[in-house]
Amino acid sequence: MPAEPRFDEAIHAPTRLRVCAMLRPLDEADFGAIARTLELSEANLSKTVRNLVELGYVATTKQSSPQRADARQTTTVKLTSRGRAAFDGHLAALRAMAGETDG
Repeated sequence: MPAEPRFDEAIHAPTRLRVCAMLRPLDEADFGAIARTLELSEANLSKTVRNLVELGYVATTKQSSPQRADARQTTTVKLTSRGRAAFDGHLAALRAMAGETDG
């Protein structure tokens, strides 16, 4: 079922849009992998993820890593169902503005 077009100012910010686009086809992604893939500093990504968490668009989990000998934890990021719906609606709105139609 196609998403209802809805332009979302919160997602439209370039870094937020890129993070949501990367997460859309995935169940979840490692914070460090997102930073490397999108060529973002960890500080910039952290701020972006925090903003998306506050909107209810992403969720994070922290866990111990068996690959690390120290006590640091890894952070995993995923789109929530609300975030997925918002992203899909935003893409549908962009497509509608560009004159694209499904079908």
